[in-house]
Amino acid sequence: MNFDVAQQATFDVFSDTYVEARQKFLAAVPRSRPYGCSTKGPSGEALFTDVAYFGNLNAKGLLVLVSGVHGPEGYCGSAAQLVFLQSKFHEKLSPSTAILFIHALNCHGFAWDRRTTAEGCDLNRNFVDFAQPVPSNPGYEELADHLVSADRTEEGARRAEAAIAAYRAQHGELGYRSARTRGQYTRPGGLFYGGAEPTEARRTLEKIVDEFDVAARDQVIIIDYHTGLGPYGYGELQCEQPSGIKGYERAANIFGPSVTSPDLGTSSSVILHGTQDEFWERRLGDRHTYVALEFGTYTNPAILRDEHWLFKHRPEAANSKVGRQIRNATKLHFYPQRSDWKEMVVWRAHLVHRQAVEGLRSAD
Repeated sequence: MNFDVAQQATFDVFSDTYVEARQKFLAAVPRSRPYGCSTKGPSGEALFTDVAYFGNLNAKGLLVLVSGVHGPEGYCGSAAQLVFLQSKFHEKLSPSTAILFIHALNCHGFAWDRRTTAEGCDLNRNFVDFAQPVPSNPGYEELADHLVSADRTEEGARRAEAAIAAYRAQHGELGYRSARTRGQYTRPGGLFYGGAEPTEARRTLEKIVDEFDVAARDQVIIIDYHTGLGPYGYGELQCEQPSGIKGYERAANIFGPSVTSPDLGTSSSVILHGTQDEFWERRLGDRHTYVALEFGTYTNPAILRDEHWLFKHRPEAANSKVGRQIRNATKLHFYPQRSDWKEMVVWRAHLVHRQAVEGLRSAD
């Protein structure tokens, strides 16, 4: 990708709404397959996860590109998928390789600028096996009423911050981050709630994987686009704990030493429960390589707390002035409206795409 192409892509591939992002994706891939959502968007619009497949239907090597797992992170993921299409990697496939695009997996969250699904679940904590006991998180239980407090007064905010500060002092920063973010299954409406059953978005992914016979492949590389963790604009390639060290080694062989792992302590993320990688590990085992391409944005822990307060305590106000203000702040946190950030996304995404395609070719 030359400089002029990258500059043009920076302005062409990004969108300002879910509807615009979907229109751009459908214009680039008019023969995509829509998977409808049972909920509507803020203006009553229908919502869809759109899927496109390129290559031999029986290809043994498959690259899966997933956007929009966490709502407004879909702005970045949708743009990255369009970067892939503009680079025309999908037009140069060998008979043994194919590409599967999954656009706006959590289309409800994307449309509403809400990180969670319509059920209020963090989709990337929802992939646990609900036939088994769900993971416990006693640290979150201690923090729950302070992280998403119903009391929005100044005094209520001071009490909440004091309780959080006391927990951090006692358990350390890593202990606090783990309790807050690794996932919890007891507090609906709370942060990083993994749910009590598979969400609609999870069931959509399962349906897509079945209908495109993904489990029959010999090698599957998954790139799952995220934003919000790490240095501003940097695209970190994060492995997840379900794949373990072997999964990390597979990723490092494809993408190089910039790959990180929570098992090694090199990731910006702590070890999480119920991630998408847990799903791929169950379906494919060591035939898959999963990476979350995580682009850093800003540091503002109040963002998620405000969003969850809105949808837990004032859901009827989601489209009011205060609701739109909170939703827009969430959007801007996970999707910075700056050309420097967008250009870093374009360049890094293109590099990672090229490495993934070359990784499939090398297995021919």
